[in-house]
Amino acid sequence: MLFVALAGGLAAAPQAAELAIVNANIYTVNPAQPKAKSLAVSAGKIVAIGDSVAGHIGTSTRVIDLKGATVIPGLIDSHVHMAGFGFMVETFDLRSVNSVAEVAAIVAKRAAALPPGAWVQGRAWDQTNWGGEFPDHTALTKASPDRPVYLTRVDGHAAWVNRKALEIAGITKDTPDPMGGKIVRDAKGEATGILIDRAQGLVSSKIPPATDDQIRQRLRAAALECAKLGMTSVHDAGISAQVLRAYKQLVAEKLLPVRVYAMIGGEGALWQEYLKRGPEVGEYLTVRSIKLVADGAMGSRGAAFWQPYSDDPGNSGLLILKQETIEKVSREAAAKGFQVATHAIGDRANRVALDAYGAVLGENNDKRFRIEHAQAVSLPDFDKFRRFGVIASMQTTHATSDMRWAVKRMGPDRIMGAYAWRRMLNTGVKFANGSDFPVEDPNPLYGLFAAVARQDQKGFPEGGWMPDQKLTRAEALQSFTLGGAYAAFEEKSKGSLEVGKLADFVVLDQDLMTVPELTIPKIKVRMTVLGGQTVFGAQ
Repeated sequence: MLFVALAGGLAAAPQAAELAIVNANIYTVNPAQPKAKSLAVSAGKIVAIGDSVAGHIGTSTRVIDLKGATVIPGLIDSHVHMAGFGFMVETFDLRSVNSVAEVAAIVAKRAAALPPGAWVQGRAWDQTNWGGEFPDHTALTKASPDRPVYLTRVDGHAAWVNRKALEIAGITKDTPDPMGGKIVRDAKGEATGILIDRAQGLVSSKIPPATDDQIRQRLRAAALECAKLGMTSVHDAGISAQVLRAYKQLVAEKLLPVRVYAMIGGEGALWQEYLKRGPEVGEYLTVRSIKLVADGAMGSRGAAFWQPYSDDPGNSGLLILKQETIEKVSREAAAKGFQVATHAIGDRANRVALDAYGAVLGENNDKRFRIEHAQAVSLPDFDKFRRFGVIASMQTTHATSDMRWAVKRMGPDRIMGAYAWRRMLNTGVKFANGSDFPVEDPNPLYGLFAAVARQDQKGFPEGGWMPDQKLTRAEALQSFTLGGAYAAFEEKSKGSLEVGKLADFVVLDQDLMTVPELTIPKIKVRMTVLGGQTVFGAQ
């Protein structure tokens, strides 16, 4: 009897964990247990969390005493472009350049360093940095007269090219605008060098494609930066077959320090392949969504509105996809267990996408279709998000980047439904947060700050821009954790720190919930842990 009792006691004792975090300030994002001081990890998952996990510590357990440092769940960026970010890392970033002349100087230097036949490429120019008017090709042509230049605008929805690139593409005065695109022209009808939305393809299709190895290197570079910034999962919004191959290679080689929820980039061969085979769900790579693009971007005046832009009366933007097309893809996707995520920025594009979804989904569904960006929504349409179960996948830093000119673009009435995160939550809409990097800086702390302060990092404007749309810190953190997990059907395995979930978490150097607001973007990540393994930092 004594032997049986001892054996029973031994069987009941918890198994020693592989990793234990102790003496920490843990924000779990689990409403049933909001705070904790310790957690234990085995086989990549959390096996205990609370004030103490001493019963899970054995002789082989790696114990990290954080001495009061803050721990949060691994951050999830719900809208990124990994290959684009990796490309920007290897070329140049024009985000902070404040004049055409400065861009031209960078281009000239780059052109001189490239081998024969190579294109000068770069990303993130923004004409609002130097007065708001689009440039023409003159400065780029002078900087690189014999080598083609292709520079993508910060939003990814416009290109600025030189004369050589126009010549290679065969763009003349007589070239028609493609459907869903616009060739910007001067008073004489000549192409200026600015190409909006699908007009970009007239030139980009002439650029030699990246090799598989280049794509792999770009994804690896982007993933390492994500880990450094505290991201453990990203939703890659629109991948190609080539990018998918590279992801699979990185996973096989155990070189992907972030989990990827991938959206197939529109209709085509890859989409048709997955319609036949069905969703692919994995620990590091999941493919169960298709990304559609309904309109352009507001910064380049390609977002589709019902009424003209307030600062461009003859222009209402570009509706790239018709409602019938979105509805057709939505029916295909819903029938095969796929999610649809549609880029929609202007109020017209949002309604077109919502009505297409509604025709397929009806009310009270759990298909979790998404609108990516949802930047400007007509006030009556907010309830359509709720009724049709549509997730608002928004990027809080877009508001603080665009607030310099957003009212000029939309006017005082439409702005009431723009960048309206609080309105979404109050309506009962599920909200996932992200950055849209490389359109915005990838640092999720910047997004958390924008969500709660609605200011730039200098504290302007005082009190915040449209402050009634601010989020609390808890809401902001949830939008970058559980909100992103829900948007990828993953809330049972990630997004909060609780027993049974993946051990994806981040150690910060300051307390996100108590520091002054202006300190939030200055917080640094000390360590990022993915499945119990440290992928950034050391302890």
